[in-house]
Amino acid sequence: MLSHFGRRLAYKVRRKFAPRTIKLHGITLLADQQDVPKGIRKQLYQKKYDPRKFLLVREALMPADRVLEAGAGIGFIGIACARICGPDNILSYEPNPAMKPVIEKNYALNGMRPNLRNKVLATEAGEAEFFFDEGVLSSSLIDRKHGSATRVPADAISDVVDSYNPSALVMDVEGAEVDLLRSCNLRKINKIIIEMHPHVVGADKIEDLCNYLSENGFSIVRRISKSYYLSR
Repeated sequence: MLSHFGRRLAYKVRRKFAPRTIKLHGITLLADQQDVPKGIRKQLYQKKYDPRKFLLVREALMPADRVLEAGAGIGFIGIACARICGPDNILSYEPNPAMKPVIEKNYALNGMRPNLRNKVLATEAGEAEFFFDEGVLSSSLIDRKHGSATRVPADAISDVVDSYNPSALVMDVEGAEVDLLRSCNLRKINKIIIEMHPHVVGADKIEDLCNYLSENGFSIVRRISKSYYLSR
């Protein structure tokens, strides 16, 4: 295992030579500045992109699971899910059109094709106002003052859960989790891997959401900072 000095040195070498791809936990990902924003590229060079959700997905999912992913980002977590459950057993949503080719390329680098819908999961179908962050990471249905609003196509999470019938939800939606999880039938869902956002919606709303999930039979199996694995 690399020391802190070794990790810093490795990061500086990657930053200097700017490799086109980075291998993270055995998954090959684009790191080219033409493909990924600066903030994400830095995390990739540091080998620190989405570590908590990756650990929880690896702990929670089994080959028999069927996964609905809300907020696919660059496709890293979706690929990790697909390696466990198979690419035919994960449906991913990502509303940012700039991320669609990145996700497709990352899946291709790992010998797979994504089951991807370039839409937002919302409480109602049709169109939704979405706030795009230039750095991607803070894009949200909630106005976080990082970017302007754009109307994007939306599927209702209740319809998707009923039709796709997932056993597991993987969600990173920058605060929209508070409304989305209350808007769908959770009876057939056994696992939720989720990034909570108390800094966006307030700690009281996250506490209320955890209480709501508890009332629906979910218990926190493991929590790493703001990332949760809940099961029943």
